Amino acid sequence: MAWFKREEKGIITTTEEKKEAPDGIWLKCPNCKKPLHYKEQVENQYVCHYCNYHLRIGSKEYFSILFDDNEFTELFPDLISGDPLNFADTKKYVDRLAESKAKTGLKDAIRAAYGKINDQDIVIACMDFAFIGGSMGSVVGEKIAQSINYCLEHKVPFLMISKSGGARMMEAAFSLMQMAKTSAKLALLAQAKLPYISLLTDPTTGGVTASYAMLGDINVSEPGALIGFAGPRVIKETIKKDLPKGFQTAEFVLEHGFLDFIVDRRRMKEQLGNFVKMMNN
Repeated sequence: MAWFKREEKGIITTTEEKKEAPDGIWLKCPNCKKPLHYKEQVENQYVCHYCNYHLRIGSKEYFSILFDDNEFTELFPDLISGDPLNFADTKKYVDRLAESKAKTGLKDAIRAAYGKINDQDIVIACMDFAFIGGSMGSVVGEKIAQSINYCLEHKVPFLMISKSGGARMMEAAFSLMQMAKTSAKLALLAQAKLPYISLLTDPTTGGVTASYAMLGDINVSEPGALIGFAGPRVIKETIKKDLPKGFQTAEFVLEHGFLDFIVDRRRMKEQLGNFVKMMNN
């Protein structure tokens, strides 16, 4: 910020030249509406320090929080979606894919990586909501399946971080097939007695909830996450009744027995590390 001082005919005026803050430096908390500086977000692990609202983040941020020293080896980075149905609605599916890749820098709605959490080997697969709503397509299912194969081969635990609007309609039945494929792979992981931890974040809905997100040896969530199959509006219109307060929040789901724990993101690494150590033993 620069200041200029000018004297003219005995009158002193002061002019302030305002400089715009670069994009992404400031963010308004979606819950309390207070401004959050990017540095503060990083230091507080993307949790609002005013109201403790957990901001939506992607695989880049989760990897930096969970992997020791943010060191990891990405697995199967070159898998990309095809267009087997030549799908088009308001625009072609191939165009949606191209736009999402350009906007996010991602190749699909999931990344997988091998590294350590509190000095313990682990494979983490994390979904990215920014890529077509974190929708579950063939690449998502295949990366999860291949990640589980890696765990089976190297005898390491698997952590799945879900954040999704559900199945990817542009792939129709190909998308729905991923529910069965990933569930079958997780059964093999269970037979091998290798730990599987499922972390549900905001939002986790649709076919993802109906498959791998709810199949963990331990199912964990962040506070306030939306967790469900169909949306509240659809359910309300179907049953013709008002829904309970807090319906489909992590707290409601925990109360009704579908979650084991709710963990603050700032304690997540410590808690997940404890789970892995306990289950490995």
